[in-house]
Amino acid sequence: MNKRSKISVGVIGAGRIGQLHIEHLAQNIPEAELVAICSLNRARTETLANQFNVPKVTNDYTVLLADAQIEAVLVAAPTNTHVEMSQAAAKAGKHIFCEKPISLDLEQIDETLAIVEKAGVKFQVGFNRRFDASFGRVREAIASGEIGEPHILRITSRDPAPPPIEYVKVSGGIFLDMTIHDFDMARYLIGDEVVEIYATGGVRVDAQIGEAGDIDTAVITLKFRNGVIATIDNSREAVYGYDQRVEVFGSKGMVTAANPLTDTVAFSGSEGTRAALPPYFFVERYKAAFLMELRAFFACIREDTPPLVTGKDGRAPVVMGFAAMRSLRENRPVLLSEIEKGC
Repeated sequence: MNKRSKISVGVIGAGRIGQLHIEHLAQNIPEAELVAICSLNRARTETLANQFNVPKVTNDYTVLLADAQIEAVLVAAPTNTHVEMSQAAAKAGKHIFCEKPISLDLEQIDETLAIVEKAGVKFQVGFNRRFDASFGRVREAIASGEIGEPHILRITSRDPAPPPIEYVKVSGGIFLDMTIHDFDMARYLIGDEVVEIYATGGVRVDAQIGEAGDIDTAVITLKFRNGVIATIDNSREAVYGYDQRVEVFGSKGMVTAANPLTDTVAFSGSEGTRAALPPYFFVERYKAAFLMELRAFFACIREDTPPLVTGKDGRAPVVMGFAAMRSLRENRPVLLSEIEKGC
């Protein structure tokens, strides 16, 4: 490919994430040219196309994939469509950016990755938090040896409000729709693989979540191959906003990443000091990270380098999610090798 040319791209899906990607592609990524949007919501698709001057719209993703002009696709449709669309895109010779998870079925993931490899196209999975500047600095402090040998990792991830029950029923559960980001972050920060997981949890926020067969509050312990011990705590409801923090303790010191605030103003008075809240949710908190992950995707196409988040990276957190589910159900530590063996 001529590195000077723009990469023609189509977006499949026009929900919350799809709309954010469309905005970035149209306004903030000059190396890409957004030429088509596909969504079942025709009115929304046409509105977005008019707003961002996108020439083609369709409600059939196969029409988009048949367009020889399109070199890359972003799959931002519902999870249960990721495998079908990614496989079809690979067979059509398109480079693929796929939102997480690839699938909730390991056999389908493996089949998809094999098809991608055979097709020789780029395949990046959408774990946007890896592209957050603060978390990137934490990783640098670990990888460079700045904090010495890492011993303990702590990740806090709490949403501002529980999702709709209809979503809970089809999402795969808290470990596969929420903690999956934290599983990926743990691997990213430590740079090693998890070998054992123990999870405990309960229903502390919304009784309907329990009735749907899920939990809304969890603490998960991870043991890494290199000896690092990690804890993740999750809640579906933090009344003060989106709570996203990490801490890594090592032999030479500690590094932390705190929540950004919506502004830096602090008020002080006789009753104490108060400051702004964190951003409300993930779109506000990680908007810059979503942009950076797309730039990385197009860079790997232009420079013919491996994606920064590979299919393997997309698969590993799903295995971890299944291990956490089994651990919660059986009230015991679960080796990831048990999940791989299908035990």
